[in-house]
Amino acid sequence: MGAARRQKVTLSIGEVARRTGVNTSALRFYEDKALIGSIRTAGNQRCYTRDVIRRVSFIRAAKRVGLSLEEIRAVLADLPEGRTPTRADWHDLATRWKPWLDERIAALERIRDQLSSCIGCGCLSLDQCALYNPDDVAGRLGAGPRYLMGDTCGHVTRTPTGEPP
Repeated sequence: MGAARRQKVTLSIGEVARRTGVNTSALRFYEDKALIGSIRTAGNQRCYTRDVIRRVSFIRAAKRVGLSLEEIRAVLADLPEGRTPTRADWHDLATRWKPWLDERIAALERIRDQLSSCIGCGCLSLDQCALYNPDDVAGRLGAGPRYLMGDTCGHVTRTPTGEPP
C-alpha cells in the first residue's frame, strides 16, 4: 500500500484510543485544544488519519517530561498536518528540545540534591533556615524557591557532612 493510500485510511476514535492508550474523552479534549484534528463522517462521527497516532503519542511523551499543553501545541504547529511526521521532522524537534530538557533535568537534580535542606524560599520556617538562609538572603534575591531556581548568591557553603564550615 503506497503512502498516499495509507494516509487516506481513517481510524475511529475508539481505535485511536486503543492504539494510543488515551481515553476517548482525552482525544476530544486534545481536538478542542487544537492539538489534533479529525474528519467528520456523514453521521458526524470523528475519524482520524493515521498520523494522529504519532501526534497523540508525542503529546503523551511531552506531558510526561512536563511540557504544558500550550508548549505542546507550539511544537505540533511546526509538524506537518495531514501526514505522518518523518524521521527528519522528529529529529529537528528533538534537537530543539534538547536544551529545554537539559535545563529541566538540571532543575530536577537541584530539587533532588536540596530536598532535605532549605529550598531558599525565604520563609525561615525550618529550624535550620538560619543556617541555610541567614538573614533571609534568598528572600532578597526575589520571589520563589531561589536556590532551586539556580541562585547561589548568599547561600551558605556546606561541608560534605552537611554542616556549615
